[in-house]
Amino acid sequence: MTRIVIIGGHGKVALELSRILTGQGHEVTSVIRKEGQKEEVAGTGATPAVLDVESAPTDLMAEALRGHDAVVWSAGAGGGAAARTYAVDRDAAIRSMDAAAQAGVNRYVMVSYMGAGEDHGVPEDNSFYAYAESKAAADSYLRGTSLDWTILGPGSLTDGGADGKIEVNPSDTSDGNSTARDNVALVAAAVLALPATIHRTIEFRDGAVPIASALATLS
Repeated sequence: MTRIVIIGGHGKVALELSRILTGQGHEVTSVIRKEGQKEEVAGTGATPAVLDVESAPTDLMAEALRGHDAVVWSAGAGGGAAARTYAVDRDAAIRSMDAAAQAGVNRYVMVSYMGAGEDHGVPEDNSFYAYAESKAAADSYLRGTSLDWTILGPGSLTDGGADGKIEVNPSDTSDGNSTARDNVALVAAAVLALPATIHRTIEFRDGAVPIASALATLS
């Protein structure tokens, strides 16, 4: 059994990931922002822990992470004000990486998005710009750490049912890049158990190859 902490535990991907991991026998702590989210999180089998990562300093984050074997970052400001997006998706994410290192939690999985990076191409007057900039900065910082990181880059998220099949690192997305949130959760759970995915950025969308087989092609 592994102890895994999910930051942003009330999100749709995180809730499903908690169900998957606890179903596999792992011990999951879900970090959430509000007391009112505890019941739903506990219903997945996870242990809720209230911590506002937007304002929490590194030392306090480290305290929450200590004793775990892996961290999954699945938090986000959810759009809205650019200042809050930078505060959560960039600054808090980076603090969580420093906190993981401080707490001795080496395995770190970042849920990012397909196309993230300094060359994201989003214009400054686009409402998505702050998020694109934040993820580019956070992902880049993570790659420069000594953590055993994996960055996941799913395509456009949907709430459709997942069949556990994906396409990894698609070279052509002109026909779409839809990715079921449940598939994102399944991929996150899978990479946690695959050392071959350490220090890799994995972009994916819904596809025709079972997740285990798709990820095996990366080794």
